[in-house]
Amino acid sequence: MLFSPLNWGLGHASRDIPIIRELLARGHDVTVASSGNALELLRKEFPECRFIVFEDYPVPYSSTRFFLPKFTAYLPIMMKALADERRNLAHILSRDRYDLIISDNRMGVYSKDIPSFFITHQLRFSVPFFMWPVELTTLYVNGYFHKKFTGVIVPDNPPGPNAISGKLSRSSFRVTNVRAFYSGILCSTKKMDVREDLDYLVIISGPEPQRTKLEEIMLSCITELPGEKVVLLGSPRKNSFIQLDESTRVYSYVPTDVKVELMNRARFVISRSGYTTMMEIAELGKKHGLFIPTPGQTEQEYLSRFYRKRGWFLSRSQYRLDLLRDVEMAMEYSGFPDMPKTEENVRNLYENLLAQYLE
Repeated sequence: MLFSPLNWGLGHASRDIPIIRELLARGHDVTVASSGNALELLRKEFPECRFIVFEDYPVPYSSTRFFLPKFTAYLPIMMKALADERRNLAHILSRDRYDLIISDNRMGVYSKDIPSFFITHQLRFSVPFFMWPVELTTLYVNGYFHKKFTGVIVPDNPPGPNAISGKLSRSSFRVTNVRAFYSGILCSTKKMDVREDLDYLVIISGPEPQRTKLEEIMLSCITELPGEKVVLLGSPRKNSFIQLDESTRVYSYVPTDVKVELMNRARFVISRSGYTTMMEIAELGKKHGLFIPTPGQTEQEYLSRFYRKRGWFLSRSQYRLDLLRDVEMAMEYSGFPDMPKTEENVRNLYENLLAQYLE
């Protein structure tokens, strides 16, 4: 197995953990090809795997909220990076033999000679309404890349009332729909039988520079909240701990098992509205949270609006954050509906899709 997650934040690598765990439990050899924090996270989780440093695309995020103009300007750079990715993949495949390739959002990681699967919850993208032709164009672009793969694994429930990615996991193009396998939510977090004795858990994640900006905002106001609080900064390359006050602890990074325990213990979660975190919230059945979308990251902004309209969760821009007020308002929302969980979903993914190419 060659498994290659994108390194734009930790979300892609994190949701791949249960799939890699299932593959190893079934006796398969897994090589992880990635870079940066994603590679470091998976090294810590699976020391028995083989690892290859495999750079992906430059991150087109901005320190301002104007993401789309910068993203457009980055397209030529990303196209070159995609060409480099294809060349580097050919080099990797020339050195070793693989029976299956799984790419998490890396468009160039596929082979015409090896069954290749693409993981994405975005069969379409969300852009501002006045740019709707761009959104329509993304369906064509996605379809062009999807047809290069044997299948497209969508980590969401099938389209309907329980689809937590909303319109993002729907496509009107046959080339995409015939390849789509809706696996249900996939995340590394498991439900534990522990008391909810932690009042607030703050998870700061995502690509720079906005990860650091949210860190600065939250550390300046988190002590205003009453009760016990833990802040996770999402920086696995660091190893630091700060005690802000007697009831507020800040960790640069904690292993996945510690994060899972903290999420299980938390009564209230504050985080970005990144899709992987949303799957973790759904997995644990958490009903109280406040989401802060990354400015200019249209997916997170769409999900925040979608959840607010559904009455599931409150979201707030980091530029208009009033923590005490927003936490109180967020308590009025219902949380996600009940849905099948990761253990069942990843077993079905293996048995109903991947096994036919591996056994």
